[in-house]
Amino acid sequence: MTTQTHNFKLDKHGFLADRTLWDQDVARVFAEFEGLTLTDAHWEIIGLIRDYFLEFDASPANRALVKYVRLKLGADKGNSIYLMRLFPGSPTRVASRIAGLPKPKNCF
Repeated sequence: MTTQTHNFKLDKHGFLADRTLWDQDVARVFAEFEGLTLTDAHWEIIGLIRDYFLEFDASPANRALVKYVRLKLGADKGNSIYLMRLFPGSPTRVASRIAGLPKPKNCF
């Protein structure tokens, strides 16, 4: 995949093959591919999912992400409905991809 400022490879699942190449421009490319325009609310969750990865060395499953968001941001944002509005389909798959992280292990 190529952007004006980046040239990067994807793994067999369509996720960034080398996560050290991730930056906000790469995130915007992935978001556009998902049909999303990133808002401050998206960036907040992207930051948290990246923090989760650093803490646990894995992309979170849906339940783990909901719990982590609830712990860090409170119940208003730490629920499945909020995350589905931001990242339709599979919040962890979509958010992990945009955040430059590997595909969550239990994600299809």
